[in-house]
Amino acid sequence: MVQHSRIETLIAPVAEHLGYELVRVRLQGGSRAVLQIMAERRDRQAMKVEDCARLSREISPVLDAADPIEAEYVLEVSSPGIDRPLMKPADYARFVGHEAKLELDAPLGGRKRFQGEIGALGAEAVTLFVDKSPIELPFTCIASAKLILTDRLIAAVQDEERAARSASDTPFNQALHA
Repeated sequence: MVQHSRIETLIAPVAEHLGYELVRVRLQGGSRAVLQIMAERRDRQAMKVEDCARLSREISPVLDAADPIEAEYVLEVSSPGIDRPLMKPADYARFVGHEAKLELDAPLGGRKRFQGEIGALGAEAVTLFVDKSPIELPFTCIASAKLILTDRLIAAVQDEERAARSASDTPFNQALHA
């Protein structure tokens, strides 16, 4: 089966050119494979159905030409949602102070699953406050991580979207899009 990084390398330039940032690229098996692409707008405005359709239309020909997946598959383009996966250090930095669930590849101190508030970031690890105690979790050991939906997170994302809309309504941006 093809590596996700090869697919991501093929489609990332297209997404970036269109103003999107890839969040996660995952090929899931089964009776029919699904290529799941999660993306968000780089301007931090809400991702709409039209954005997903546009991205899908633009990356489909790239995937068809390169043919990186041997079997038939379904292309699924979506927003990561508010309780999004955390895939890279920048995601953790963006959501410091919010709650997350993390699962490790191997146990650390007898545990593989952790839930707590995202704290400080180092070059190679994130600090998670679990029951108010800091635990340093190396990025290389994290198998999966996602935000936990809270009222505080919803408010923060709404504030981020409002700020993005306000920034795009400046006379400079209006002139660019005229």
